[in-house]
Amino acid sequence: MNIFASNIKLLRKRRGRTQDDVAFALDMKRSTLSGYENEVAQPGIEALLQLSNYYGVSVDTLLKIDLSGLRESELSQLEKGYDVFITGSKIRVLATTVDSGNNENVELVNQKASAGYRTGFADPEYIKVLPTFHMPFLSKEKKYRTFQINGDSMLPIPDGSWVTGEFVQNWNLIRDGQPYIILTLNDGIMFKVVYNLIRTESRLSLHSLNPLYEPYDVEIKDVREVWKFVHYISSAMPEPNLPKEDLTATVAALKKDMEKLKKQVASSTVLRLPFNDE
Repeated sequence: MNIFASNIKLLRKRRGRTQDDVAFALDMKRSTLSGYENEVAQPGIEALLQLSNYYGVSVDTLLKIDLSGLRESELSQLEKGYDVFITGSKIRVLATTVDSGNNENVELVNQKASAGYRTGFADPEYIKVLPTFHMPFLSKEKKYRTFQINGDSMLPIPDGSWVTGEFVQNWNLIRDGQPYIILTLNDGIMFKVVYNLIRTESRLSLHSLNPLYEPYDVEIKDVREVWKFVHYISSAMPEPNLPKEDLTATVAALKKDMEKLKKQVASSTVLRLPFNDE
C-alpha cells in the first residue's frame, strides 16, 4: 500500500470514524474515499487539500511520511495539529500567555520544569502555570521565552544561567554558527550553536562552546521548537579568558622547560658499553 493510502486510513481509524463519516464531512462520495484508501483512485489537488484540512496534517506529510512508523507520542502531537514533519517553512502555532493588557509574557522554564516542558510545550494548560515576567528592552512585536540551562557544554556561559530566546517560526531562516535553544522530544531543551542543514540533509548540526563536547546532529522531524538566542542572565562570574599575549608567553615557557628537562635527562644517562670478561 502506498504511503498516502495508508496514512489516510490510519488517521481515520485513530479518530474512530467510518468511511461514511469522513466522506459526509468532506462532501465526497464514500466510494471515492474508499478508492483513495485502497489505491483504486488517485486524489487530485482539491481532494488532497480537503483531506489535509480535515486531519490537520500537511499535504507533504500525507504524501511523504509513513505515519505507521512514528512513535505514539509523535502521532499524538501530529493529531493535536502540531505538524512537525515538514522541512521548516510552516508557520507554527505556539502555546503562549498574555498579561491583562494583552501583552505577550516572557515565560520562565527553570531546570525543574524542563522535563515537563518536553511533553507540555504545546499544551496551553501547562504553559499558563509557568512563571512569567516582562523585560522592557525586548520588542513587543516578538515572542520570547527564558530557559535555565544545565551543564557546562556552553562554557563560558555558566551552568544554571537563564537564557532568553526569540521564537523562530521558519526554521529555514536558522543562521549557521549562531546560538539557539532547540527542543526535541528525545533530548528535551538544548542550548547549542547551530548549523542549518535542513534543505540539503533535513537535519541540524549542534555544537557546544566547550571544546570537550563533540558536535552531533538531530533530524529535523524530531525538532519541536527553535528559539534564537537573545541574551543570558547569570549570578556566576564567567571565567576570564587568557589574553593572547599571555597565552603565547605561557606556551613559550612550557617549551623552554621541556627542553631544559630533556637536557637534564640526557646528561644524567650513563652510557654503558658491552665488555668481554675474557
